[in-house]
Amino acid sequence: MPANQLRIEGAAQFALAVWGYHQLGGNWIGFVVLFLVPDLSWLGYLGGSEIGAIVYNLIHNNLLPLALAAAGFLDGDPLGITLALIWFAHIGADRLLGFGLKYPTGFKDTHLGALAGSDKPKWPQKLQTPRN
Repeated sequence: MPANQLRIEGAAQFALAVWGYHQLGGNWIGFVVLFLVPDLSWLGYLGGSEIGAIVYNLIHNNLLPLALAAAGFLDGDPLGITLALIWFAHIGADRLLGFGLKYPTGFKDTHLGALAGSDKPKWPQKLQTPRN
């Protein structure tokens, strides 16, 4: 039940961030180009599971984009605000899709539960064919 609530919260965050971006007249090509930039944080996993989780979680929580948005508002900088909204939208979309904050035990272990299909093989081991 809490995981579903967090997914709904992620959907609301995504929708609100996209609406805010639209209201500010943000460039949609820029939105598309920058939307997946936070996912580069997976590169932290090159240093191992623990470092990867720390880096991923740092980039995929709302504190940094909140600070960026606040700085943008205080400085009157629309670029900072629009970048923060793209970041908020990314985090919201991740939550909606079930990509939660990571535990140091592995990328697939999240605060929303194990990623869907994480315990299933990606491809069938053997195709079953009917015998005549």
